[in-house]
Amino acid sequence: MPATNPVSTSRAVECVYSIEGKGPPVFLVHGIGARRVTWSKLINHLRDHFTCISYDLRGHGESPGIGKTFGLDELVADVEALREKLKIPKISILGHSLGGMIGPAYARAYPDRIEKLGLLSTAAFRTADDSARVIGVVKSMENTSVPAQLDMLVNRWFTDDFQKANPDVIALRKRQVLDTNPAVFLNVFHIYAETEMAPWLHEVRAPAMVLTGEMDGGCNPRLNQQIADALPTSKLVILKGMKHQILMEAPELVASHVLPFLVGREDNAHPQAARKVR
Repeated sequence: MPATNPVSTSRAVECVYSIEGKGPPVFLVHGIGARRVTWSKLINHLRDHFTCISYDLRGHGESPGIGKTFGLDELVADVEALREKLKIPKISILGHSLGGMIGPAYARAYPDRIEKLGLLSTAAFRTADDSARVIGVVKSMENTSVPAQLDMLVNRWFTDDFQKANPDVIALRKRQVLDTNPAVFLNVFHIYAETEMAPWLHEVRAPAMVLTGEMDGGCNPRLNQQIADALPTSKLVILKGMKHQILMEAPELVASHVLPFLVGREDNAHPQAARKVR
C-alpha cells in the first residue's frame, strides 16, 4: 500500500538518536519537553526482543531546532527521515503524549511502513470543555512563563506519592523542561493542544495498543476509550492510580502490557480486541 498522505522529508531535521537492543525495530517517540532518555527504563524491558530506536524531537535535547514554528506534519517528516536514514523497511512506534499523536499521524501517512502502534497517554475526541482546558494551560504559560507553571504541570504528570518518594526524578523532568527553548516548548504544546485525531483516526489500520493512566486529567480513560473504539484493531489498557508520566513513574507496569503486545502474545487478531483494566 503506497503512502496515502505523505509528508516531504525536505521539511525534516536530522534528529539525534540512540539504538539499543536486537530484534524488530521500534521507534520510541517522547512528548512535550522530554528527551529520549525518558524511555530508558522501558527499553530495559524491550531490548532483548526489539531494536529500540529513541530520538530527541526537533528542538529538544541534542536535536537541532530550525528557528521557526513547526507543526505535526514536520514531526512526522522527522520520523520518516530517520527511518530512511537507517534504511529500515517497516517499524513499530510507541509514542507518549504528543508522541502518541505523531505515531498515528505517521501510520496514516505511511501505512505500508508501520507494523504496530502504541498510543500512550495521549488525547483525541476532546469536547469543547476539554479543549478549553488544555488551551488554557498553554495560555497560562504564554501569559506568565513556562517556569511559573512548572509545578502545576508536574502535579498533572505525577502522583503525589511518587513526587514525595522520588524528588530526583521530579528534578530531572523539571530540568528537561527548563532546558528546552521556551518557544519550542510552547510550539509543541500548541500542537498537542490543537491536534484532533478524531476525523481521521479510523483510517489507521495498524494493530494498536491504547494505554493511559486512570487519573490522567488531560488524557483520561473517557477519551482513550473513544480512541480505541475508533481504531479498527485496538486494545485499551487503563493503569489504575496512574497520572500522565507513566514512563518515568511506572515503566515496569507499562512494559507488562506493551511487551506482550509487540511480540504478538496479545489477542489482536480481531477488531476491538479484548479490553483490559489494571
